[in-house]
Amino acid sequence: MSRNIEPNKTLTKRAMKAELLDAETEYKLAVAWRDNRDEAALHRLITAYMRLAVSMAMKFKRYSVSQQDLIQEAGVGLMKAAEKFDPDRGFRFSTYAQWWIKAAMQEFVMRNWSMVRTGTTTSQKSLFFNLKRVQAKIEREALQSGEALSLAEKDVLIAEEIGVPLRDVEMMQGRMSGGDFSLNAPQSSDEDTREWMDTIEDTSPQSAEVVEREQDLLTMRGWINKAMDALNDREKYIISQRKMADEARTLESIGKELKLSKERVRQIEAVALEKLRKRLETDVGKAAKVLIDA
Repeated sequence: MSRNIEPNKTLTKRAMKAELLDAETEYKLAVAWRDNRDEAALHRLITAYMRLAVSMAMKFKRYSVSQQDLIQEAGVGLMKAAEKFDPDRGFRFSTYAQWWIKAAMQEFVMRNWSMVRTGTTTSQKSLFFNLKRVQAKIEREALQSGEALSLAEKDVLIAEEIGVPLRDVEMMQGRMSGGDFSLNAPQSSDEDTREWMDTIEDTSPQSAEVVEREQDLLTMRGWINKAMDALNDREKYIISQRKMADEARTLESIGKELKLSKERVRQIEAVALEKLRKRLETDVGKAAKVLIDA
Protein backbone atom coordinates (compact mmCIF):
# COMPACT_ATOMS: atom_id res chain seq x y z
CA MET A 1 0.00 0.00 0.00
CA SER A 2 1.38 3.39 -1.01
CA ARG A 3 2.33 5.80 1.79
CA ASN A 4 2.71 8.92 -0.37
CA ILE A 5 0.72 11.82 1.07
CA GLU A 6 0.56 15.09 -0.88
CA PRO A 7 2.97 17.29 1.11
CA ASN A 8 1.61 20.81 0.46
CA LYS A 9 -1.29 23.17 1.13
CA THR A 10 -3.16 21.79 -1.87
CA LEU A 11 -3.87 18.65 0.16
CA THR A 12 -5.80 20.61 2.78
CA LYS A 13 -7.83 22.46 0.15
CA ARG A 14 -8.65 19.26 -1.70
CA ALA A 15 -9.56 17.50 1.54
CA MET A 16 -12.12 20.17 2.39
CA LYS A 17 -13.73 19.81 -1.05
CA ALA A 18 -13.78 16.00 -1.11
CA GLU A 19 -17.01 14.08 -1.51
CA LEU A 20 -19.01 12.92 1.47
CA LEU A 21 -19.59 9.18 1.31
CA ASP A 22 -22.84 7.60 2.35
CA ALA A 23 -22.71 4.32 4.27
CA GLU A 24 -23.48 2.14 1.25
CA THR A 25 -20.80 3.70 -0.98
CA GLU A 26 -18.25 3.56 1.82
CA TYR A 27 -18.98 -0.14 2.37
CA LYS A 28 -18.58 -0.96 -1.33
CA LEU A 29 -15.26 0.90 -1.54
CA ALA A 30 -13.93 -0.79 1.60
CA VAL A 31 -14.92 -4.24 0.32
CA ALA A 32 -13.33 -3.55 -3.08
CA TRP A 33 -10.05 -2.67 -1.38
CA ARG A 34 -10.14 -5.51 1.13
CA ASP A 35 -11.12 -8.26 -1.29
CA ASN A 36 -9.69 -7.11 -4.62
CA ARG A 37 -6.95 -4.62 -3.59
CA ASP A 38 -8.68 -2.06 -5.80
CA GLU A 39 -6.33 0.96 -5.71
CA ALA A 40 -8.98 3.27 -7.17
CA ALA A 41 -11.41 2.34 -4.40
CA LEU A 42 -8.72 2.92 -1.77
CA HIS A 43 -7.86 6.32 -3.24
CA ARG A 44 -11.49 7.40 -3.20
CA LEU A 45 -11.96 6.20 0.39
CA ILE A 46 -8.79 7.94 1.62
CA THR A 47 -9.57 11.17 -0.25
CA ALA A 48 -13.06 11.31 1.21
CA TYR A 49 -11.78 11.06 4.77
CA MET A 50 -8.67 13.28 4.50
CA ARG A 51 -11.01 16.00 5.79
CA LEU A 52 -11.19 14.05 9.06
CA ALA A 53 -7.40 13.60 9.14
CA VAL A 54 -6.78 17.32 8.57
CA SER A 55 -9.32 18.28 11.22
CA MET A 56 -7.69 16.00 13.81
CA ALA A 57 -4.21 17.25 12.88
CA MET A 58 -5.24 20.82 13.70
CA LYS A 59 -5.81 19.78 17.32
CA PHE A 60 -2.11 18.86 17.69
CA LYS A 61 -0.64 22.16 16.48
CA ARG A 62 0.02 23.34 20.05
CA TYR A 63 2.90 20.88 20.32
CA SER A 64 5.15 23.10 18.16
CA VAL A 65 5.60 20.66 15.31
CA SER A 66 5.10 21.31 11.61
CA GLN A 67 1.43 21.46 10.68
CA GLN A 68 2.28 20.05 7.26
CA ASP A 69 4.08 17.10 8.86
CA LEU A 70 1.15 16.53 11.21
CA ILE A 71 -1.24 16.33 8.27
CA GLN A 72 1.18 13.95 6.56
CA GLU A 73 1.22 11.67 9.61
CA ALA A 74 -2.56 11.90 9.93
CA GLY A 75 -2.77 10.68 6.34
CA VAL A 76 -0.47 7.77 7.15
CA GLY A 77 -2.73 6.85 10.06
CA LEU A 78 -5.72 7.04 7.74
CA MET A 79 -4.10 4.60 5.32
CA LYS A 80 -3.25 2.19 8.15
CA ALA A 81 -6.90 2.31 9.14
CA ALA A 82 -7.97 1.52 5.56
CA GLU A 83 -5.56 -1.42 5.49
CA LYS A 84 -7.03 -2.98 8.65
CA PHE A 85 -10.69 -1.93 8.37
CA ASP A 86 -13.27 -4.72 8.17
CA PRO A 87 -16.46 -3.28 6.64
CA ASP A 88 -18.47 -6.32 7.73
CA ARG A 89 -18.15 -5.35 11.39
CA GLY A 90 -21.05 -2.93 10.95
CA PHE A 91 -19.55 0.42 11.93
CA ARG A 92 -18.46 3.41 9.84
CA PHE A 93 -14.92 3.84 8.60
CA SER A 94 -14.66 7.31 10.16
CA THR A 95 -15.25 5.86 13.63
CA TYR A 96 -12.57 3.22 13.13
CA ALA A 97 -10.09 5.61 11.48
CA GLN A 98 -10.06 8.14 14.31
CA TRP A 99 -8.03 5.82 16.57
CA TRP A 100 -5.38 5.18 13.90
CA ILE A 101 -5.10 8.84 12.95
CA LYS A 102 -4.71 9.91 16.57
CA ALA A 103 -2.16 7.16 17.28
CA ALA A 104 -0.05 8.14 14.25
CA MET A 105 0.06 11.80 15.26
CA GLN A 106 0.83 11.00 18.90
CA GLU A 107 3.76 8.85 17.82
CA PHE A 108 4.99 11.63 15.54
CA VAL A 109 4.72 14.34 18.20
CA MET A 110 6.54 12.26 20.80
CA ARG A 111 9.30 11.37 18.33
CA ASN A 112 9.86 14.98 17.35
CA TRP A 113 9.15 16.90 20.54
CA SER A 114 12.71 16.34 21.79
CA MET A 115 15.97 14.82 20.56
CA VAL A 116 15.77 12.58 23.66
CA ARG A 117 13.00 10.02 23.27
CA THR A 118 10.26 10.68 25.81
CA GLY A 119 8.96 7.11 25.62
CA THR A 120 5.97 5.53 23.97
CA THR A 121 4.41 3.29 26.62
CA THR A 122 0.71 3.72 27.34
CA SER A 123 1.53 5.40 30.65
CA GLN A 124 4.02 7.82 29.07
CA LYS A 125 1.67 8.71 26.22
CA SER A 126 -1.16 9.41 28.62
CA LEU A 127 1.10 11.63 30.70
CA PHE A 128 2.58 13.51 27.75
CA PHE A 129 -0.79 14.47 26.29
CA ASN A 130 -2.71 15.02 29.55
CA LEU A 131 -0.17 16.25 32.10
CA LYS A 132 -0.61 20.00 31.56
CA ARG A 133 -4.41 19.76 31.40
CA VAL A 134 -4.71 17.69 34.58
CA GLN A 135 -2.16 19.85 36.38
CA ALA A 136 -4.10 23.00 35.46
CA LYS A 137 -7.32 21.41 36.70
CA ILE A 138 -5.73 20.46 40.05
CA GLU A 139 -4.25 23.93 40.50
CA ARG A 140 -7.58 25.55 39.65
CA GLU A 141 -9.47 23.41 42.16
CA ALA A 142 -6.83 24.08 44.84
CA LEU A 143 -7.10 27.81 44.21
CA GLN A 144 -10.88 27.73 44.49
CA SER A 145 -10.70 25.88 47.81
CA GLY A 146 -7.89 28.08 49.16
CA GLU A 147 -5.54 25.10 49.46
CA ALA A 148 -1.80 25.48 48.89
CA LEU A 149 -0.26 22.41 47.26
CA SER A 150 3.44 21.60 47.06
CA LEU A 151 4.94 20.26 43.80
CA ALA A 152 5.17 16.79 45.36
CA GLU A 153 1.49 16.87 46.39
CA LYS A 154 0.48 17.98 42.88
CA ASP A 155 2.43 15.08 41.37
CA VAL A 156 0.63 12.61 43.65
CA LEU A 157 -2.76 13.98 42.60
CA ILE A 158 -1.78 13.94 38.91
CA ALA A 159 -0.71 10.29 39.18
CA GLU A 160 -4.06 9.39 40.80
CA GLU A 161 -6.07 11.38 38.24
CA ILE A 162 -4.38 9.91 35.16
CA GLY A 163 -3.86 6.46 36.71
CA VAL A 164 -0.11 6.15 36.27
CA PRO A 165 2.80 5.51 38.69
CA LEU A 166 4.09 8.53 40.60
CA ARG A 167 7.64 7.93 39.33
CA ASP A 168 6.36 8.32 35.74
CA VAL A 169 4.81 11.68 36.62
CA GLU A 170 8.06 12.88 38.19
CA MET A 171 10.05 11.72 35.16
CA MET A 172 7.72 13.43 32.70
CA GLN A 173 7.68 16.64 34.72
CA GLY A 174 11.45 16.74 34.45
CA ARG A 175 11.44 15.99 30.71
CA MET A 176 8.82 18.63 29.94
CA SER A 177 10.21 21.36 32.19
CA GLY A 178 12.94 22.37 29.75
CA GLY A 179 14.01 21.91 26.16
CA ASP A 180 17.12 20.38 24.65
CA PHE A 181 20.40 22.30 24.63
CA SER A 182 23.58 21.85 22.66
CA LEU A 183 26.47 19.90 24.14
CA ASN A 184 28.69 22.47 22.43
CA ALA A 185 27.23 25.23 24.59
CA PRO A 186 29.68 26.80 27.10
CA GLN A 187 29.23 25.93 30.78
CA SER A 188 29.48 29.59 31.78
CA SER A 189 30.10 33.05 30.33
CA ASP A 190 33.83 32.97 31.20
CA GLU A 191 36.13 33.30 28.21
CA ASP A 192 38.08 30.12 28.95
CA THR A 193 35.11 28.01 30.03
CA ARG A 194 34.69 24.45 28.77
CA GLU A 195 31.87 23.15 26.65
CA TRP A 196 29.46 20.63 28.17
CA MET A 197 30.81 18.09 25.66
CA ASP A 198 34.16 18.19 27.51
CA THR A 199 32.56 16.81 30.66
CA ILE A 200 31.43 13.57 28.99
CA GLU A 201 33.70 10.64 29.65
CA ASP A 202 35.17 8.96 26.58
CA THR A 203 34.19 5.31 27.02
CA SER A 204 35.43 4.15 23.62
CA PRO A 205 38.20 1.50 23.71
CA GLN A 206 41.77 2.73 23.46
CA SER A 207 43.94 1.84 20.47
CA ALA A 208 45.89 -0.85 22.34
CA GLU A 209 42.66 -2.48 23.46
CA VAL A 210 41.31 -2.40 19.90
CA VAL A 211 44.43 -4.08 18.48
CA GLU A 212 44.38 -6.74 21.21
CA ARG A 213 40.70 -7.45 20.68
CA GLU A 214 41.08 -7.72 16.92
CA GLN A 215 43.97 -10.14 17.37
CA ASP A 216 41.89 -12.26 19.73
CA LEU A 217 39.05 -12.32 17.21
CA LEU A 218 41.39 -13.44 14.43
CA THR A 219 42.73 -16.23 16.64
CA MET A 220 39.27 -17.42 17.61
CA ARG A 221 38.11 -17.27 13.99
CA GLY A 222 41.01 -19.49 13.05
CA TRP A 223 40.06 -22.01 15.72
CA ILE A 224 36.46 -22.10 14.53
CA ASN A 225 37.37 -22.44 10.85
CA LYS A 226 39.69 -25.33 11.61
CA ALA A 227 37.10 -27.06 13.79
CA MET A 228 34.49 -26.74 11.02
CA ASP A 229 36.53 -29.25 8.98
CA ALA A 230 35.07 -31.93 11.26
CA LEU A 231 31.57 -31.30 9.87
CA ASN A 232 29.93 -32.49 6.67
CA ASP A 233 28.49 -29.97 4.20
CA ARG A 234 24.97 -30.02 5.60
CA GLU A 235 26.19 -29.56 9.17
CA LYS A 236 28.45 -26.69 8.09
CA TYR A 237 25.56 -24.97 6.38
CA ILE A 238 23.23 -25.27 9.37
CA ILE A 239 25.88 -24.04 11.83
CA SER A 240 26.81 -21.10 9.60
CA GLN A 241 23.16 -20.06 9.28
CA ARG A 242 22.36 -20.57 12.96
CA LYS A 243 25.56 -19.40 14.67
CA MET A 244 27.60 -17.28 12.27
CA ALA A 245 25.10 -15.20 10.32
CA ASP A 246 24.41 -11.58 11.30
CA GLU A 247 20.82 -12.61 11.93
CA ALA A 248 20.39 -16.22 13.00
CA ARG A 249 17.85 -18.11 10.93
CA THR A 250 15.12 -20.18 12.53
CA LEU A 251 15.09 -23.96 12.53
CA GLU A 252 11.82 -23.83 10.61
CA SER A 253 13.16 -21.66 7.76
CA ILE A 254 16.24 -23.84 7.32
CA GLY A 255 14.06 -26.94 7.39
CA LYS A 256 11.88 -25.62 4.58
CA GLU A 257 14.94 -24.86 2.48
CA LEU A 258 16.54 -28.28 3.06
CA LYS A 259 13.20 -30.13 2.99
CA LEU A 260 13.68 -31.33 6.55
CA SER A 261 11.48 -31.11 9.62
CA LYS A 262 12.22 -28.49 12.24
CA GLU A 263 13.09 -31.22 14.74
CA ARG A 264 15.49 -32.88 12.28
CA VAL A 265 17.36 -29.60 11.77
CA ARG A 266 17.61 -29.22 15.55
CA GLN A 267 19.08 -32.72 15.85
CA ILE A 268 21.65 -32.09 13.12
CA GLU A 269 22.62 -28.81 14.79
CA ALA A 270 23.08 -30.53 18.16
CA VAL A 271 25.29 -33.24 16.62
CA ALA A 272 27.35 -30.61 14.75
CA LEU A 273 27.89 -28.53 17.90
CA GLU A 274 29.05 -31.59 19.79
CA LYS A 275 31.54 -32.35 17.00
CA LEU A 276 32.86 -28.80 17.18
CA ARG A 277 33.25 -28.97 20.96
CA LYS A 278 35.25 -32.16 20.76
CA ARG A 279 37.45 -30.80 17.96
CA LEU A 280 38.15 -27.60 19.88
CA GLU A 281 38.98 -29.49 23.05
CA THR A 282 41.43 -31.61 21.11
CA ASP A 283 43.06 -28.76 19.17
CA VAL A 284 43.14 -25.79 21.53
CA GLY A 285 42.00 -26.94 24.96
CA LYS A 286 38.77 -27.03 26.88
CA ALA A 287 38.57 -23.26 27.32
CA ALA A 288 37.93 -22.75 23.62
CA LYS A 289 34.66 -24.65 23.60
CA VAL A 290 32.89 -21.65 25.13
CA LEU A 291 32.91 -20.19 21.62
CA ILE A 292 30.36 -22.76 20.55
CA ASP A 293 28.12 -22.08 23.54
CA ALA A 294 27.75 -18.36 22.73
